[in-house]
Amino acid sequence: MTETKKTKNSNITTYFSMFSGIGGFELGISKATNNSWECIGHSEINKYANQIYDRHFRGVKNYGDATKIIPDELPNFDMLCGGFPCQAFSIAGKRKGFEDTRGTLFFDIARIAAVKKPKIIFLENVKGLLNHDKGNTFAKILSTLDELGYDVEWNVLNSKNFGVPQNRERVFIIGHLRGTGGRKVFSIGEGCKKIFNTMAKKPIIIGTTKSNTAKGTNSRSWVHDIKGIIGAVNSTEYKQPKQIMVQALRNFSRNGRLSHKDGYVGSIQTSGNEEGIWQGDRIRRLTPKECERLQGFPDDWTEYGKINDNQWERISDAQRYKCLGNAVTVNVIEYVARLIK
Repeated sequence: MTETKKTKNSNITTYFSMFSGIGGFELGISKATNNSWECIGHSEINKYANQIYDRHFRGVKNYGDATKIIPDELPNFDMLCGGFPCQAFSIAGKRKGFEDTRGTLFFDIARIAAVKKPKIIFLENVKGLLNHDKGNTFAKILSTLDELGYDVEWNVLNSKNFGVPQNRERVFIIGHLRGTGGRKVFSIGEGCKKIFNTMAKKPIIIGTTKSNTAKGTNSRSWVHDIKGIIGAVNSTEYKQPKQIMVQALRNFSRNGRLSHKDGYVGSIQTSGNEEGIWQGDRIRRLTPKECERLQGFPDDWTEYGKINDNQWERISDAQRYKCLGNAVTVNVIEYVARLIK
């Protein structure tokens, strides 16, 4: 379990987290800084995300709806971070951009930054943001940050290059407040691929749930080969989680356990019974725990949520899929946070 470090040391780096979800930014930052940076508050309105967040980051005040935050009522902080809602810019949606109320939430980031003037702004969004409305949407974001006094850099990073088998391209935006001595973060460009990319380069689609040959255009029915990587986990996984083809096991053990060839086999039993052998293929969906791993979270990070000091509640699989699809990949956040540090 991760808890935000509390201190009154004025020299510590502080940050405010917006659209926090289940704490992907917080977890990545804590790993990059060995818990030495302090989250002084966050903003999230999803009920289940908040329950999961409160379980892991106790005592961090939730300022709620970003559109209703009064900047002068926030403590001072050194960095503002957040993955502002991407549905308005994603190719999976209708791409209405700033015409969508979710798209306008960027301006709440700008509204708070205009008053609090953090030294660093650290944002994440879908790659589609770059070409939405022929680039005009991204140009508006850059010009807005420029007018607020920030020098901006950005880069597209893919989760598959950071130790998780997920093809997830996201644009990361770093704003440096002029006059604060900020240095470039993305100066090494995409060189990180040489270090981290040991996975297959793209998902391998072997068919659909309706046919073992047809690929079709509906990615919801695609079946992935377990030898490849998975496409981006998204917030609608609860409707039909991604499906993979795996080799099935025939069980000969009396205790009913099965072992996967890519995992560890259970303890050898004195009975001498075989624990399992290969027997053909089968299709199954990704589990919430696998989605946690694909996003770089510890196992069971989303299994329970905190209701109050004395009560935790199990989170439904549907909500776990949704929360994980909306999350950032922790490994990538940790990497960028190390560069910022």
